Amino acid sequence: MDASATAPPRRFRPAFVPTLAAIAGIAMFVAAGNWQRDRMDQKVALRAQLAAAAARPPVAFPRTEDWAAWRYRAVVATGAFDAARQILLDNKVRGGRAGFEVVTPLALADGRVVLVNRGWIAGGATRADLPSVPPPAGTVGVRGRINVPPAEYLELSRDAVPGPVWQNLDLARYAQATGIAVAPVILEQTEAIGGNDVLARDWPAPDLGVDKHRIYMLQWYAFAGTAAGLWLYYTLRRRR
Repeated sequence: MDASATAPPRRFRPAFVPTLAAIAGIAMFVAAGNWQRDRMDQKVALRAQLAAAAARPPVAFPRTEDWAAWRYRAVVATGAFDAARQILLDNKVRGGRAGFEVVTPLALADGRVVLVNRGWIAGGATRADLPSVPPPAGTVGVRGRINVPPAEYLELSRDAVPGPVWQNLDLARYAQATGIAVAPVILEQTEAIGGNDVLARDWPAPDLGVDKHRIYMLQWYAFAGTAAGLWLYYTLRRRR
């Protein structure tokens, strides 16, 4: 009689340590993928919210404590520009040309002040050749969209630099440098005022990184599938 025919079948007994490591790795990869999926869903919802806000008709510049809810809302702010405290944001590139974004405080009738990004203009032939873009005089109505400046940015020095050219727009630093309190948002002007306006305005939609989160999510899930496949392959190979 063939002994192999009567031998009991081998029991499936995966090695303890590799199995424990595989379970831990798969759990970690799945958790990371789930986190990326949640972040992606949040940003998809935020993108829809911003698109809905941008599609609404313009309203008067609001009084609110929740400025995030007003991001990209179209508004009209009525007031007078303060040309003496106008600044130029450096190293703004459009169409392959370096230039400046022109930011001017607008004093509203109710006493508040909001910074208005009036648009972009190309730089001169040299760094010393700054563009001359005075704001309209008198009381004006500025149409634009509300935006929230980034809280973090890359800068070589945090020290305030005297003069009209700034590397980044920091609202707290601006208030300290000029002595005027400003609203915690910036108004990105969307329509020209008068016939002599030479500034360019095509404010881009925000890059919320939805595709980045989707790619990372798929990568983490792929790592989990790879770990499970490798564990199964080597376990079955060991059994044979």
